[in-house]
Amino acid sequence: MEKLLKMIVENPDTHARWLNTLSMMENAGAKKIKNCEHPVFVNEIILKHSAEEARHAYYLKKQIQKIKKNSCPTYEKRYLLAPDFSYYYLHSLDVKVCRYLKTKYGYKNDKLKYAAYLLVTYAIEVRADELYPIYQEILSEFDSPVNVKSIIAEEENHLEEMVHQLKEFSPDWKKISKDVCTIENELFNKWQMELQKELSFIFNPI
Repeated sequence: MEKLLKMIVENPDTHARWLNTLSMMENAGAKKIKNCEHPVFVNEIILKHSAEEARHAYYLKKQIQKIKKNSCPTYEKRYLLAPDFSYYYLHSLDVKVCRYLKTKYGYKNDKLKYAAYLLVTYAIEVRADELYPIYQEILSEFDSPVNVKSIIAEEENHLEEMVHQLKEFSPDWKKISKDVCTIENELFNKWQMELQKELSFIFNPI
């Protein structure tokens, strides 16, 4: 991923589209959390997470103007990197995790929604905890005006909160979360491949 990020950051157009892609995915995460809320039993942490994910989406969108003004005004495919897979990344993870929880543990209805929220969010936070620091190192290396330090701090806190909630949710949380992270890792590897294909086409058109 480090090699891909260096290719992305050194070109203003791809960097703008990368930031827009991250913004879109953070926004999708915020909407996914809202959709998982119980109509009545909504706790403070869920509200905090959805609000912060939405803020990340906005923050990343604003960062685009530092490298390419008036660029990527919407989440249309032409303004994203690997748009098809990026659009469905989180949805695919949610579907696969729900299927896993139904089949292996028999979860359904509100319990399934809550379990999926916890586990999908946990897997995404583990990924963010790995991806954003690598991205920030490259931004610093290239002396980019963009920075994601505030997001890194909040994602680290999110991960701690998700672990705490998972411990309360199930005594088998470690095994379950490990399985879910395996599912997420497969999707992440496919996403990297799609990014590689697109970057290869951009920089080495036939």
